[in-house]
Amino acid sequence: MRQQTIGFVGGGNMATALISGLIDDGYAPQNIWVSDLDKQKLNVLAKQFGLNITSDNQHVVEHAQVLVLSVKPQTMRQVAEEISQPVLRLKPVIVSIAAGIRVVDLAKWLGGGVAIVRCMPNTPALVRTAATALYANDQVSAEQRDVAESVMRAVGLVAWVDKESALDIVTALSGSGPAYFFLLMESMERAALELGLDTETARLLIEQTAFGATKLALEVEGAPAELRKRVTSPGGTTQYAIDVFEKGDFSDLVGSALCAAYERSIELSNELGGD
Repeated sequence: MRQQTIGFVGGGNMATALISGLIDDGYAPQNIWVSDLDKQKLNVLAKQFGLNITSDNQHVVEHAQVLVLSVKPQTMRQVAEEISQPVLRLKPVIVSIAAGIRVVDLAKWLGGGVAIVRCMPNTPALVRTAATALYANDQVSAEQRDVAESVMRAVGLVAWVDKESALDIVTALSGSGPAYFFLLMESMERAALELGLDTETARLLIEQTAFGATKLALEVEGAPAELRKRVTSPGGTTQYAIDVFEKGDFSDLVGSALCAAYERSIELSNELGGD
């Protein structure tokens, strides 16, 4: 892994998070290349990490054994077609973190017969606590799977899915998921303020409560339902709050929200992959 050169086409926030994680894990900056049209962004990356920069996407491909495509989904087709010739000649493993771009479409734009790992990370990658799902097409070797996994593990947890269609579920679950928790935190803060607590205290307690609940879920044995029961005393304050949630069909509402995100993920992939 550490002898291979990694190229990033696109130097945005997610690419920066991956680069930072890789270097923190001991990856040599001289083995990393980044291309971007924003020269100021490139200069910042070079100064911060000491890596190689260029505004020429094809130049990155010429150096990369692992090529991370981290451009916006709307520009992916243009970028993929631009780099298709060196990709077909050099055959790096492609790691795509562009939401909604299906493997079949990306492979077509790149010229076909390309080893592609499609990834669905989420924004906690920015603080190295991402939840990322990966899917590999048939051209990806076992070694290339390990390499792709190592790249994405630099920013958090990874999990493989056997069917690409599962990534639409992942998009609705963990891809969009941070926003669901932020919405709950936002609503809790609003309620606390209305009850008379000051903003600073409310926000501090909510953030620590969210962190503590997540840590318990990760480290203490038991499903979420079981953990909830352990802190819900019959007739107590927590039970009264849970009763209100249940009367409002909280579980059904969450299910409907995830279904809406799932269906929209499919729609976007159809739109982005259109001829």
